[in-house]
Amino acid sequence: MSLLEVQGLHAHYGKSHILHGVTLAVPEAAIVSLLGRNGSGRSTTLKAIMGLVPPSAGAVSLAGRDLTGRRPYDICRQGIGFVPEERLVFPNLTVEENLVMGMQKPVTGAPAWSITQMYDYFPRLKERRAVRAGYLSGGEQQMLTICRSLLGNPRVLLIDEPTEGLAPQIVEVVMDVILDIARRGVAVVLVEQKLTIALKIAARVMVMGHGEIVFTGTPADLARDPEIRRTWLEVA
Repeated sequence: MSLLEVQGLHAHYGKSHILHGVTLAVPEAAIVSLLGRNGSGRSTTLKAIMGLVPPSAGAVSLAGRDLTGRRPYDICRQGIGFVPEERLVFPNLTVEENLVMGMQKPVTGAPAWSITQMYDYFPRLKERRAVRAGYLSGGEQQMLTICRSLLGNPRVLLIDEPTEGLAPQIVEVVMDVILDIARRGVAVVLVEQKLTIALKIAARVMVMGHGEIVFTGTPADLARDPEIRRTWLEVA
């Protein structure tokens, strides 16, 4: 049994039907990249798993426990963390206050994280721990959001476009941290527009198109399938 299982997930924004029966499975401590063009439903999939977009049909389970229809704060407490594309730091709180806001009780089966570990990952945050988050650069806010989500001690971390707008050197640091998170036992579902990065760090990839999963396999499998890349990933 996979750690995170999604079966036949449908979701709407008002009358717009966005997800059409998404089914996916994420093993423990694996990095799974969710690929696709803009508008394919990748971000909505993460939000539906997290309960931020209520599923209209289907099921979400974590380690066999049904989470379908639960509120986002409850899903977080059960062991799923979310790093949104918008970052959503608390701008009037300091870096360290933001981190404290993310702290949760340990979750069975998940590694427990500390603020000290977060500063080890990103020394820049330690340097700026007394600075209000609204004054941080985009890269620093991304670091902060990842750390705040980790301090909830998730078994699965959903990460939406973590490298968007970041300088190349910051991108490398963020990717190294994501790899280490998985090595320590946290499964990661990664939405990432930069295909080379997503394929480099993922054990498995899933391609979305029109609100459905149209391909599942390894990065090597995708490399051998030019038709999938041409139809669902490449921009004409």
